[in-house]
Amino acid sequence: MSENHVTETPHPDHDRGLEFDLSKIMSRRSLGVFLGMGGAAAALAACTPDGSTPSATTTAAVTESTVPSAGATGTPAPTLTRAIAECGVEIPQETAGPFPGDGSNGPNALEASGVVRRDITSSFGASGTQAGGVPLTFTLTLLDNSNGCSPLAGAAVYAWHCDRDGKYSMYDSGLEGENYLRGVQEADGNGQVTFTSVFPGAYNGRWPHIHFEVFESMSNATSAGQVLAVSQIALTEASCNDVYATEGYGTSARNFPRTTLQSDGVFGDDGGVYQLATMTGSAATGYTAGLNVTI
Repeated sequence: MSENHVTETPHPDHDRGLEFDLSKIMSRRSLGVFLGMGGAAAALAACTPDGSTPSATTTAAVTESTVPSAGATGTPAPTLTRAIAECGVEIPQETAGPFPGDGSNGPNALEASGVVRRDITSSFGASGTQAGGVPLTFTLTLLDNSNGCSPLAGAAVYAWHCDRDGKYSMYDSGLEGENYLRGVQEADGNGQVTFTSVFPGAYNGRWPHIHFEVFESMSNATSAGQVLAVSQIALTEASCNDVYATEGYGTSARNFPRTTLQSDGVFGDDGGVYQLATMTGSAATGYTAGLNVTI
């Protein structure tokens, strides 16, 4: 998509918070999640891209050096410390935002034939439009907090994110007939789901991210049933700087320096420390991301 059609203003009503979403766009199904779960505190984070998980009985910490954002003065950014929490710390609950495509505020991709898939780069159904961008493969490892953080085999994940221009299929102008960068996967015996996609863009007011909803089963997911958790994956600063310097991400290169993890309306409460993916790769070869999700 041409960048000439991209607005650099924030999406209307994007992530204005739980109270706004509950009153304006949340369905009875989504409302039950937030009222029933009471809001979890923090997430078990920092899994490896191949999905290996930290010990449930060990607390440790790792550090990741960050590089200055585009437009920075050249002074090295502070070192970001990312915690590996003990079992018992759950993924932070977030709003689904205004573009979930799960039936809670209009269009519903979950009940459409073709939504269950690993590769989410193209639209399914009437359109086969392909989303362009740097390849990104991301894996979520679902862990059952009530059962010693054992794998949540058989659970399902619906994941979605914006394209490299910062626009969402099914919602943004000109994309109402597209449903790319959306898909559902069932967790395997290790509690893992993996999606093949493209690196999302940065739009004004938000740190680059991927949305996801977790369901108890595939049947719940494809019938837009009860949601167990709603959260987001934060992408690393180093990977964003690398990708946004490439062709096709010009709008993201301009938008990215305007928001930090600390100022982001979703990740800012803890600086994204518990939702920050572990990432490897490069813009030239593609990126791999991984995150543990304790529920």
